[in-house]
Amino acid sequence: MHTVHVRLKGRKEEYEIAIGPGLLGELGDYVRGALSPVARRVVLISNPTTFSHYGDSALRSLRKSGFKTSCWLMREGERYKTLRSIENALTSISEAGLERHDAVVALGGGVVGDVAGFAAAIYLRGIAYVHVPTTLLAQVDASVGGKTGVNWSTGKNMIGAFHQPRHVLIDPRTLHTLPPREMTSGWLECIKQGAVGSRSLFNQTVRLLAKRNEIGQEDFDTELANLISMHCSFKARIVSGDEREAVDRNDHNSRRILNFGHTIAHALEFVTGYRRFRHGEAVGYGMLAAGDLSKRLGILNASDLESLRAGIHLAGDLPPANDIDVNAIMSALIHDKKSVGGHIHWVLLEKLGRARIVDGSEVLPSALRTTLNRALRTKTKYVER
Repeated sequence: MHTVHVRLKGRKEEYEIAIGPGLLGELGDYVRGALSPVARRVVLISNPTTFSHYGDSALRSLRKSGFKTSCWLMREGERYKTLRSIENALTSISEAGLERHDAVVALGGGVVGDVAGFAAAIYLRGIAYVHVPTTLLAQVDASVGGKTGVNWSTGKNMIGAFHQPRHVLIDPRTLHTLPPREMTSGWLECIKQGAVGSRSLFNQTVRLLAKRNEIGQEDFDTELANLISMHCSFKARIVSGDEREAVDRNDHNSRRILNFGHTIAHALEFVTGYRRFRHGEAVGYGMLAAGDLSKRLGILNASDLESLRAGIHLAGDLPPANDIDVNAIMSALIHDKKSVGGHIHWVLLEKLGRARIVDGSEVLPSALRTTLNRALRTKTKYVER
């Protein structure tokens, strides 16, 4: 088992990320250890598919640890990350009688975690929540750092709160039931973190990707657990030093570097109604565009750009995007929530493993348009799965 500690700068509290096969069966013990001794009730928030695989095990463990439990299952998909879902979650939490010392447990991917975490952040002005991420993307990214929220009519994740979990429990065996597209989505998020984190992390990610079909399941699970731990450690380090993504920070340890590929990804998700892409798939296109833009501005060399492209394609096939109107994407970018002073601040690459934050005034619209056209017309072998 691996343990990663998330320590927040200037604050006394910290929390643990526990990573290991079979940990889901010990969920109750971990939740009990993370809460006040007087905690009595837990609401488990999940979705029908995830709950069908792991809900009974999670509830059994929670009840064994003395919790009264109830469940709320949200509809599946990014398009249900809405205020209506938050209202339904809050109704379920209230009807369960949760008090300030009780908790919400999120069992699922990033959408479940965002909704459960935001509901916990605003119920009784903030109660505890524990995240049990069941997708690779959520395990390496969404469950670490306390960002919660929902989408709005003007863009993705426009309404939310920073609300750190009390504990994160990662059982890599939950990945065995994921469809291929969800694994591709998670691998692309790993590529992103390696690209901005360190060349070593990028290379380790790509190496495991390259041999994932050549080694046995047990060996692969062991290596994947190690890699997940490395990614969590990287993100924990960034979050610890810049919990709330300070807008006045442009250094290489700013939390803003984690947005590499996300500016265009969020626009792609928005203009397609959150129906065409898994989040990581959109990030894949976003990285292709951001990498190309980095080279056009003379920041990134051609060799590193080709390595980035190779890693992205190694992660899996992407849904086609060559029919998407570039003008619609350009319009959606205006509402990017990371804008400062009316300008988008782009996260680009100086080299693999080192990001640079660039003011949008340095990016000509014509260059951006050319970059988008090239990225969205990347040939794929995508087949619906």
